[in-house]
Amino acid sequence: MRFKIVPPVPDSPARIETVWKAVPIVPDPEDSCCQRLMADADVPSQDEAKEWLTFCRALKLVEEGPRGYARIRDGYDPAEFPERFRERVYAVPELLAVLADAEEPLSPEVVFDRLRGRVPAWERARTNDWEGTWTRRVERLLEWAVLFGFAERAGDGYRAA
Repeated sequence: MRFKIVPPVPDSPARIETVWKAVPIVPDPEDSCCQRLMADADVPSQDEAKEWLTFCRALKLVEEGPRGYARIRDGYDPAEFPERFRERVYAVPELLAVLADAEEPLSPEVVFDRLRGRVPAWERARTNDWEGTWTRRVERLLEWAVLFGFAERAGDGYRAA
């Protein structure tokens, strides 16, 4: 399973641990988990808390079951995060390939344009601003790729690390 949603990239990878520790060990419904993330991890909004829950699932830090979300006790291994990000977040392998094939740094808009065909048809039909949504998603993916060491910023663009 691949996850599409990623939260805004933090200033430090240590933020991931803060969020992970705020997720309960005993399964709890989404709204309750979001409230905990907002209170205990200083996540600014319920929407962003939902993004963090999804992203933590992608990193194998949180699981979702019939009773809600729960922290995976033995899941926290920062050395595994880059590979989990690449394997479990939608369009990351393709994004990294776009950067690897580029001869010069690429803007998020150019990366999005090269990934346009990867956007599922149902998402294109879901909203009139699917391009804006996906451009913002690509921007976030690029920033996470930088944080995990796959890419680097170069002026106004990004290139493979």
